Amino acid sequence: MTSDLIVFLILSLIATAAALGMVFSRNAVYSALFLVLNFITVAIFYLLLGAPFIAMSQITVYAGAIMVLFLFVIMMLGVNFDRLREGFWRHLPLAGGIGFLMALEMTMVVASREFGVQSAPPPGA
Repeated sequence: MTSDLIVFLILSLIATAAALGMVFSRNAVYSALFLVLNFITVAIFYLLLGAPFIAMSQITVYAGAIMVLFLFVIMMLGVNFDRLREGFWRHLPLAGGIGFLMALEMTMVVASREFGVQSAPPPGA
């Protein structure tokens, strides 16, 4: 195994764990910090691909500017999340049905030969 593959596997585990931590965290500040960690791992992926400008843009724009604004808004507003969660279970069947339909549609598109990648026509044709 090459060193790039080992770094990729370690970063993919960190990115996946950070994404799961972001989704399942009960504290909004921790969730935002997990998102920052995910942004940093994505920037390292860009560095592995040989795109340093995109990596630095990822850190500067997303982790630096946007996430700082998110954290300030989350900390300053003091939103009552318990009140927001009251109607969650009422919308769950509709959300599950829409999710199932979207997964079915994606499966049909991937499995269909009509949407496959086709070669470009020859020049001058």
